[in-house]
Amino acid sequence: MKENMKESIIILTGGGPAPGMNTVVGSITKAFIAQGYRVLGLHGGYKGLFTPNPSFVELDFVIADSIFNRGGSYLMMSRYKPTEEDYAKNFNLKLFEDNNIKLLVTVGGDDTASTANKIAQFLTKKNYHIKNIHVPKTIDNDLPLPLNTPTFGFNSAKAEGTRIATTVYEDARTSGNWFIVSAMGRSAGHLALGIGASCHYPMIIIPEMFNKTKISIDKIIKLSISSIIKRKLMGIPYGGIMLSEGVFHLLTDEELTSTGVRFTYDEHGHPELGKVSKAQMFNDMLEIKFNELGIKIKTRPIEIGYDIRCQAPIAYDLQYCSQLGFGVYELFSRGETGCMVYVDTIGRIRPLYLKDFQDPDTGKILPRMVDIEGDLAQGIYKHLVHYITPADYEAAKKYLANPEEYDFHKILNW
Repeated sequence: MKENMKESIIILTGGGPAPGMNTVVGSITKAFIAQGYRVLGLHGGYKGLFTPNPSFVELDFVIADSIFNRGGSYLMMSRYKPTEEDYAKNFNLKLFEDNNIKLLVTVGGDDTASTANKIAQFLTKKNYHIKNIHVPKTIDNDLPLPLNTPTFGFNSAKAEGTRIATTVYEDARTSGNWFIVSAMGRSAGHLALGIGASCHYPMIIIPEMFNKTKISIDKIIKLSISSIIKRKLMGIPYGGIMLSEGVFHLLTDEELTSTGVRFTYDEHGHPELGKVSKAQMFNDMLEIKFNELGIKIKTRPIEIGYDIRCQAPIAYDLQYCSQLGFGVYELFSRGETGCMVYVDTIGRIRPLYLKDFQDPDTGKILPRMVDIEGDLAQGIYKHLVHYITPADYEAAKKYLANPEEYDFHKILNW
């Protein structure tokens, strides 16, 4: 380490992007350089720490000020997760020593946070003591933050998804068609519910709906047809089905394979759902069912996913992510380490520790699910979506031989 070198911090971004990444990085940079620190931005996520030639940039006010309201991530991201061999052979300790780095800031999901803790412990064993603070992000809104505080990027992603889904719904109304829209959300249905409700879609299907019955392709199809037929009875020939991609991740491999969709498979023999359009897959399933029932309906698939991750953050996330960035400095100045920064709904900053969220057996953080019994979800399913009820059975016989099989509450056992 060079004599009299300023103390530095280093920031890396891991996982996939979310609106507000640059706001966090820019705000951290502004807070620390104002206090005399150098701020280094590492490209390539954790890969940059396990290579002899890391790609990094010294962040200054001009860079921070030019990126803070931009979408995407100025610091290139990756999902790289170091192995034990990487720690033994490839860790670049020289990067830390040569730059007098005192804090590792990570922006990402729970895996990114866990790895940061491991790196700090590794460095301590090397007699190089460093603090680490994590900024949690996900557009899925499924991290269990206290007081139902949203994860950063969620509201911006929901806003852009709503813009897209509103345009799609207008097309449905204009052309007299139905659109099958799939929204991101591997574990939980927050995005699909938020977008679908904001656009008044007549059917919104999320994993949490199946709290009293086992999920199946047949039930997903019947929920969709229930909405389509109900609207026919209302004299409305158009609409949209909003699906959370999470419903497909709950299906068994056998059910997925039985759809006839051609999958690639991972090293464990499981279908790789991330490589297929869930909207297209479900649209194909519905068309087969329509033909069986003799119902003429035009449907079109739309996927909402990668197109909402790198948009510019809306005002909510611009302010929220700025607070998170400033919160990193506040926690660091208090001597905190091994924690996530948390800003509650009234602006208070405090640390959260992974151990308080992790399952003691698996070490995983259980996802925050939609409260399907809560007033928000129940209000949407009671007053907004359309579906067949016992009062519709007689009229629905024009289209369905057994309308009761398409009764929303019977399908879900609600």
